[in-house]
Amino acid sequence: MTQHDAWHKSSFSESMANCVEVAEGSVTRIRDTQNRHGVMLAVPAAEWVALVAGLDRL
Repeated sequence: MTQHDAWHKSSFSESMANCVEVAEGSVTRIRDTQNRHGVMLAVPAAEWVALVAGLDRL
């Protein structure tokens, strides 16, 4: 199993009810805050970095 930091939410979603949390490591895990034990998406860290960089340009 890979090492992950703690789960965290975006600072933009702190006051909203519909949020996702991420745990970043060699594989970035993404989950729904309202269903933490449900389905979790896992993507390679490089893909997560590329997604976030693309969103920053919007």
